[in-house]
Amino acid sequence: MDLDAITRYADVKDLRFPYYDYGSGPVVLLLHGFPDSKYLWRHQLQPLADAGYRVIAPDLRGYGDAPKPEGVEAYAIPHILADLTGLLDALEIEKAHVVGHDWGGTVAWLFAGYHPERCLSVTGLTVGAPGGPGRRALPQLEKLWYVFFFQNEGVAEEWIRRDNWQGLRAWTREKGDLERYMQELDKPGALTAGLNWYRANFKPASLNNSGSNPPRIAVPAMGMAAQEDAYLLENHVKGSEAMIDSSWEYHLIRNASHWLMLDQPETFNRLLIDFLDRVE
Repeated sequence: MDLDAITRYADVKDLRFPYYDYGSGPVVLLLHGFPDSKYLWRHQLQPLADAGYRVIAPDLRGYGDAPKPEGVEAYAIPHILADLTGLLDALEIEKAHVVGHDWGGTVAWLFAGYHPERCLSVTGLTVGAPGGPGRRALPQLEKLWYVFFFQNEGVAEEWIRRDNWQGLRAWTREKGDLERYMQELDKPGALTAGLNWYRANFKPASLNNSGSNPPRIAVPAMGMAAQEDAYLLENHVKGSEAMIDSSWEYHLIRNASHWLMLDQPETFNRLLIDFLDRVE
């Protein structure tokens, strides 16, 4: 697929966001995390379009070719949520199925919680709903050592880049789109912008990076965890059920790393499309 041919641009306030726009039908809004971009979803575009959906996959602020504002607070979740409502408004989209991975998963859950009127459903990938019990368990916090390390401005950037990106290679376990990450993060301001998501939204003084009273989820919801995820335990996603006031289903994707949509695209696509079809 020629990804350039399906790339469009939307102006949201004073920022211009690139996004993939492919297919027709109910909208599926795909949200990536760190250190990805809209390119993460390349294996989902055609299957979702073939199933009768219109895919909108933007570069979120700080990533890919999206704007990279200066300053940590520019990456606080309220700004990200405003970007999404602005994007949907610019495209005249009233409602969408919202699917998010990694940081995009946290954004998807919070968008569904705060803006249920804009959501047909929500799917969280590898990340559970804020407020769920799986986020606060000690074994999970131990796996999130890097979140605390990334708070160190300058030090984290140096460690990730040093010796031809050895820190990034080690952190990713050479999974995901490693070569692309190195190219994207080498752009001016890109690495700091990506790390600023952690600095703006995960306060070391708190065990809950979404605030003390995260919203409950009132739209149909699904969660997927990856069996070989190096960062997030299964219960991080499975425990989301405690925050769901609508229908809920959960799947564990076997033989998959944190990037489950890359490692097991056929299984992932089948489960996602089946869920979306049943929501309709």
